[in-house]
Amino acid sequence: MRLVDSHAHLQAERFAGDANAVLVEARAHGVERLLNPGWDLASSEAAIALAREHDWVDAAVGIHPHAAGSVVEGTWARMAELARDPVVVAVGETGLDYDRLFSSREAQLAGLRRHIELALEVGKPLVLHCRSGRGERNAQDDLIVELRRAGLDGRPWREPFPDRPPAVLHSFSGPVDYAAASLELGLAVSISGLCFRKQEEPTAEVARLVPEDRLLVETDSPYLPPPGANRNRNEPRWVEVTALWVAERREIHPDALGEQLVTNYERIFRSSR
Repeated sequence: MRLVDSHAHLQAERFAGDANAVLVEARAHGVERLLNPGWDLASSEAAIALAREHDWVDAAVGIHPHAAGSVVEGTWARMAELARDPVVVAVGETGLDYDRLFSSREAQLAGLRRHIELALEVGKPLVLHCRSGRGERNAQDDLIVELRRAGLDGRPWREPFPDRPPAVLHSFSGPVDYAAASLELGLAVSISGLCFRKQEEPTAEVARLVPEDRLLVETDSPYLPPPGANRNRNEPRWVEVTALWVAERREIHPDALGEQLVTNYERIFRSSR
């Protein structure tokens, strides 16, 4: 089965010393493309360095909502420079996280807006993180409001993104109508090992709902291990577990899904290189 991992943090501390070995193992398990997003300035620079070492690995640069409250203006200027690097194919990860408010909602919203402006400026899709507290959906609702306000389905975005999504919902979590609203805006949806958790039952319906050309899978390594993976450190090679789960929900052969995933990744991200 051909595979992609549309979101993995190989520059995380848990991979210190063996990131290259982890990538070799991923290739041996069929992973052909991997997006390595940053979550702050240092990790974004590290993502670029890793992508320069491996031609099948791409970088994304951004400030995670957890860190939104501590960003200074000089960081934004540097991030704008990094976003123009040829190995950078996306802007993020950015978004909203109301589950654990390490940064205020106001700071998160301000950071999201800066990323939206940067993505439109450089013509590279957004990688969006969105989490609400248990039993809530306020982050998802606020994200849709912000994306509509930015006009992601309008003319300014159609020029740099004529035939591909302007943003990807990374590690989908939320109600089905939130997914539907995101799809109406033209977004892609990436499914992670989070789908195996009991409180994430709606993701099964979402996995069937997403158009085939806007579907991705990911590990979010080193986090969110699927069944069978090391609980202390998820790795890109385990993306197959999630891909097989998606194939079963969509009632298609895994090989057919794998072909589509590689095609989608190439169109969504690699056309930026």
